[in-house]
Amino acid sequence: MDSAAIISELLSLTKQTREHVVYFRELGVENIEVEHQPGFHLKTVSATATGQHEPANASNRAAASGSPKGASAAPQIIPIDKQPTSMASPVTDSLFGDLGPPTAIEKSSETFEEIWADVGDCTRCPLYQGRTNIVHTEGNRRARLMFVGEAPGAEEDAQARPFVGRAGQLLTKIIQAIGFKREEVLIGNVNRCRPPGNRPPTQEEASMCKPFLLREIAAVQPEVIVVLGNTAMKNLLDIKQGITRVRGQFQDFHGVKVMPTFHPAYLLRDPSKKQETWQDLKKVRDYLDSTSKRPA
Repeated sequence: MDSAAIISELLSLTKQTREHVVYFRELGVENIEVEHQPGFHLKTVSATATGQHEPANASNRAAASGSPKGASAAPQIIPIDKQPTSMASPVTDSLFGDLGPPTAIEKSSETFEEIWADVGDCTRCPLYQGRTNIVHTEGNRRARLMFVGEAPGAEEDAQARPFVGRAGQLLTKIIQAIGFKREEVLIGNVNRCRPPGNRPPTQEEASMCKPFLLREIAAVQPEVIVVLGNTAMKNLLDIKQGITRVRGQFQDFHGVKVMPTFHPAYLLRDPSKKQETWQDLKKVRDYLDSTSKRPA
């Protein structure tokens, strides 16, 4: 094999590795198993989510593990956060910077009921101690449009439904203003339990819930996700910029368009931001109008 072919093969392998690492991180995977194959210098990598439930159906379990059938070598457990460090070099650093966005999230055949069964009577983070109810995602499971907030408030915690308080009533009006009914869209949160005093969830708390939200996104495959507020935006997109700098600009999340905008609760505190939010949502409406409509 000549040098050009070798470089091309290395680029392809590096790109695939980067995409898998990013995807596993988004799913909340903490460790990967490295299985040593006799006679090979390269290693086959599979992933396991330590302390977390596997996807309910067999196809998703296979996709999440990625391990070949019949593999019998004893695995070496390596924290996934250590993987980029162990791979770092001037060559790989430059390669990783030029590879573009990760691949799209594959369509899942899971039902919400299967996902929620995995959530169970969740005690993964301390928020369970003060909750009244777990608040799951609500709405049309074939929705073209999804809204994601940060966590339930007092009314949501009491009713076990997302966005039903004052902020939720405003969100319903916003949804209607862009030509949808509330029951036509999907509405959820990064976290499913109410934080004390309606404070933002911590990064650790969000990381416990995020994999279930990602599984719902994979099951529904919405065309656009509107993230509401700074906390939801940073947790879903894993970016450091604040909402005021990013709002109104479509972002890409594994092939799904994401529009960051202000949270309705913030609009109740500062009504002057309603005009900017309306401009953001008009972009969402115009984009959806420009694409073919999915059957209800």
